[in-house]
This record gives sequence, structure tokens and C-alpha cells, in this order.
Amino acid sequence: MSSGVGARPAKLHLRGGRIVTMNARRDVIQADMTITDGVITAIGPDLPIPAGATLIDASRMTLIPGLVQIHIHLCQTLFRGLADDLLLLDWLKQRLWPLEGAHDGDSLATSANLGLAELIRGGTTTIVDMATVHHTERVFQAIADSGMRAISGKCMMDVGDGVPETLMETTESSLAESIKLLDAWDGFDQGRIRYAFTPRFAVSCTDGLMRQVAKIAAERGTYVHTHASENLDEIALVERERGMRNVVYFESIGMTGPHLILAHCVWLDAEEMAILARTGTRVAHCPSSNLKLGSGIAPVPEMLAKGISVSFGADGAPCNNNLDGFQEMRLASLIQKPVHGPTAMPAALTFELATLGGARAIGQDDRIGSLEVGKRADVVIIDLTGLHTAPATETNVYSQLVYAARSTDVRVTIVDGRILFQDGKVQTIDEAAVLADVPKALARVLQRSGVDEIPLGMASPVAIT
Repeated sequence: MSSGVGARPAKLHLRGGRIVTMNARRDVIQADMTITDGVITAIGPDLPIPAGATLIDASRMTLIPGLVQIHIHLCQTLFRGLADDLLLLDWLKQRLWPLEGAHDGDSLATSANLGLAELIRGGTTTIVDMATVHHTERVFQAIADSGMRAISGKCMMDVGDGVPETLMETTESSLAESIKLLDAWDGFDQGRIRYAFTPRFAVSCTDGLMRQVAKIAAERGTYVHTHASENLDEIALVERERGMRNVVYFESIGMTGPHLILAHCVWLDAEEMAILARTGTRVAHCPSSNLKLGSGIAPVPEMLAKGISVSFGADGAPCNNNLDGFQEMRLASLIQKPVHGPTAMPAALTFELATLGGARAIGQDDRIGSLEVGKRADVVIIDLTGLHTAPATETNVYSQLVYAARSTDVRVTIVDGRILFQDGKVQTIDEAAVLADVPKALARVLQRSGVDEIPLGMASPVAIT
């Protein structure tokens, strides 16, 4: 286990710039920022430049906390565009599961690096990732080398109709491999990487596996990350097999609580919402994925009104088809307005959920999520002076960030005081090498998977009259 990420500068000075602090007062100030050994040590106007500091001129730019995405599948980035226009269970059985099961270690590393480079370019600095069943150490190594802050874990699957043999494992082997990875990676690089148990969802995990995960995670103080209530067919399966709905089932086995992150939660009833609110269970809202798979629109305003923690995630590239945190913010806000009115999900609230709210969801709001002295330096410098974001005013920065900004407006991404993206180039990943590997890796996976690559054009042409 090693990290190829470069050493962070001892001193980093960001000169000028509009700083969206996300502190308790939500100050937006014109100021400098000094970073020392990965920690923000000073914020203020016209600060002296420390001797030997690496200087970045951020004048005319905006500094924001790095985006936090709490549901990502790096293992799926290689399959972008290969699983379009299907319902969730068909999408899994016909495309994603056979493709994931055909990964080798090198193809998985390529997929992870492809996703990490995209995320870093787009201003995401922290992710919660669910890897696939095998070769998970390659995902962790890619994260370590990239400099990204992450919680990740091995996908767990020991039962399920339509699960290919290439993904099926025994309960014992799933737990053993997960614990081995937990021991190896949890707390890596001063806590930049943490481990989570990641059972895929109740449909593909036995009751015995889920109960063991809940028990061991509680004993080890570890996060659990799984899918829940994404699709009506999935909910019907869980009710038939477990005799209750997802969230009720999770509570019955002792899994709910602030350490549990549930992806999607599109279809919740009143009892499930009450459980989430009472237990402090976290929800990852993935608007693009939910729209593309036709799953529905999660009741985010209702969840927030009940005090449920909600943050955002792009999910995987095959159901999105990108990992753009700015697009998720925009969609998360807009899709609620036809249902709840134009005042639902205002820009300032939406931006909070994507930054400080994400940090709270993973129990790290004392370290990241806002730009304040004493916090780790996860900072994004974004150019909001373009045609599509003008004009800038004294009060419209949240509107610019949520409704107008694009991931391509990011100019610098810093994680833990390390510069990961600058001058149009990801500094920690050889993007050219990754792109060169993509077609070779995909060809190997397709050959083993039995999945045909979708030809150009529509897979099922529809006559338009």
C-alpha cells in the first residue's frame, strides 16, 4: 500500500478572490487565504505572503469549499454510455452486473482513474464510493494516488436473482475481504481515506450478511453505505423477501443511525421518514440518476423539513452520464420547483447541501465543508466571470454557483492543501495514459461479460409519426 500523490506545499497562499466561506454567518468576503501543512491558517484582506509559500493569484476568481458527493461508483465510469434507457433492475441484470463482474484489476483501476480525474476537474474534493465485488484494493490505490478525500468500500453480494457468478460470493468471503480492506485502508493519510461496509442493497444481500454488517460496523465505528427505496420494483422485492420496506428492515436489524448512508430514498412512506429523522440516518440524493432510470423524484423538501440529512451524489457514469457536482446541484433545485413551488430548494440551501451538508453527512464537518481557519484545506477556485455567469452582484453568488456555473469553470482544485488540478491539468493522474487505456480495458471487459456494445443510434428505434 502506497501513495503516489505528490507532497503538499508547506505553505500555500491564495491571493485575492471572493471567498464563499460557508461559516456560521455565511460570510462572503474578498480576502486572501494562507494554508500551512494542509490546514487553513489565515483568512483576511491583504495578508502577508509567507516566505517560501507557493502563490496562486485568485483575483477575479471565487473560492468555495470543495464539493462533497456522497454516492459515487468509480468502478462504473468505464461503462459510460453502455447502459442507457433501462429501468433499474433491467439496467442491473442486463448491463451493469455482467460488466462489473468482468472487470480485471487493471480495467478497474482505469475506470477509477477516469472517474477521479473527472471529479477533480469538476471541483469535487470528497466522495463516498461503492466499488465492485472484486479487486477493490485497486480502487483504494487509485484514490490514494489521486489525492481525493474519500470513503469507499467493497461491494457485498451473496444472493439475488440475476446476479452473475462473477459477482456472487459467500457471506463468509464477503465479510472477510471487507474486514481485510478495512484494516488496510481505514484512516489512511491522516484520515483522508476511510472505509465503509457497502452491501449493494437488500435484494442482493442475505439477511445474515446484512445483520453481520450492522454488528461489525457498530463494533468498529465504521460507516455503512447501501442503496434503498430507489425503485418501486425493488421495494416490492424487499417487501416480499423481508416482509417489510427497506428502512423499516434496516432499523429492525440495528443498521440505522448517523453511520448509515442510504443512496436514493425516492419512495419513502411516513414510517420510513420518521425512522430516518429519529435515527439520524443520512440520505444521498442523486437527481440525474433518478431521472435517467425513470425511478422518480425524491421527496427532498419533505425530508429536510423533518430534519433528515440530505446531500448529493452523481451515482455512476452509466446512469448519469457524468460526475458533475454542479449539474447535480442545479437539477436537485430545479426538479422540486414544479412540485413544491419556485421557492423550494433555494440556491443558498442547495449549495449548503453540496458542501457543508455533505461534510456533516460523513461526520467530517469539523474538518471540511467550509473555508475557516483551522479546517483542512479542501478549496476550489472557480471562474464566475464568463458570459454564462455574468453579471456578478453583491448578493447573487449562490445563484451563480447553483444555477449558472459549470464544472468546466473550475480552475484549481485543492485537497488537504495539495494542488490536484491547475492550469487545465490534473496534477496527480496521467490523463493521457488513462484515456489511452480506456478502449483496451473496455474491450477486455466486453469480451468477458457477454454484453454487446450498443451500436450507434437508438438501441430500439421508435417510429415518429
